[in-house]
Amino acid sequence: MAEAQSCKDELVYVVGGANSAGQAAMYFSRVAKKVTILVRGDGLEKSMSKYLIDQIAGTSNITVETRSEVVEAMGETHLESVKNPEPQGGRSAAGVVGIPVHRGAPQNRLLPEKVMREPQRFVLSGAGPADRRATAAKHGKGSGAVSAGDVDARVFVAGDVRHGSVKRAATAVGEGSMAVQLMHQYLAQF
Repeated sequence: MAEAQSCKDELVYVVGGANSAGQAAMYFSRVAKKVTILVRGDGLEKSMSKYLIDQIAGTSNITVETRSEVVEAMGETHLESVKNPEPQGGRSAAGVVGIPVHRGAPQNRLLPEKVMREPQRFVLSGAGPADRRATAAKHGKGSGAVSAGDVDARVFVAGDVRHGSVKRAATAVGEGSMAVQLMHQYLAQF
């Protein structure tokens, strides 16, 4: 909601097709001139709740473009336009102020491969060795893999990137506080 206030009377593109993208589009629609949701798939039905799809359909300044993506963002000191390809070449949308990206799977490619992730790339964590072994076996990870809960891995995880997270800011803050406490405990060993 705070970000939406900076987009008053502007053009906003929301990239993504799940509930987070739909909720963001609804917030932005209250103040933006126009909100365009760019969805890579054929529609919203597979990844978004029906109530949200209905709200979007009933909001006059929101449009949904399927089989679409941003291939280039342009601007000198701030975002000024984006390039969104169409079957016949492509087009640019000028005057774009914001492009919130709401992807379902986390972007955690910087983590070492030995840190366990489930198929959607959410980081696996566990409270104890038995939990981590069971989780590793369930997801087919070898003995060299480590969970974010393994102290030896020196990986502490909090928020949406963690498998099984609640996907709420307040929960992520609490998990972050716990991760900091665990880091301090770990470092106190040295």
